[in-house]
Amino acid sequence: MSNSTIHRGGAEARSDLLHKELTEKIIGAAIEVHKVLGPGLLESAYEECLCHELSIRGVAFQRQIPVPVVYKNVKLDCGYRIDLLVEDSIIVELKCVEKLLPVFDAQLLTYMKLTGKTVGLLFNFHTEVLTRGGLVRKALSRKNPLSASAPPR
Repeated sequence: MSNSTIHRGGAEARSDLLHKELTEKIIGAAIEVHKVLGPGLLESAYEECLCHELSIRGVAFQRQIPVPVVYKNVKLDCGYRIDLLVEDSIIVELKCVEKLLPVFDAQLLTYMKLTGKTVGLLFNFHTEVLTRGGLVRKALSRKNPLSASAPPR
């Protein structure tokens, strides 16, 4: 008798597969943009071109999505904006900097927590090869929106 366990593809497994396929499409689009343009342009140029490339590939997205902070059950506009939200599930942040700093990882994670999204991508287009130091993938194990609410004293 075997002690192996058979895992059937539940909703979580299907969601993971969907995110994997979608992140691969997004990464492929970003690589294409970087291959054509190279480093040296402004972030806004890469955003415009990545949006065009995603459209060509039939991938739905929204741009510059405001992210409110919930403080004591009130949504406040604190100026946070997600560069791209792809298929209402993956946050994409774009940078054009000499080096990705920990603050950029923290920004992406904060956006993921504030929105309850579990997958995020960070691209730095100021690199010679996008896949060498210009790409960060983040995943949260569960949806747990960040809230600045605290019980009254």
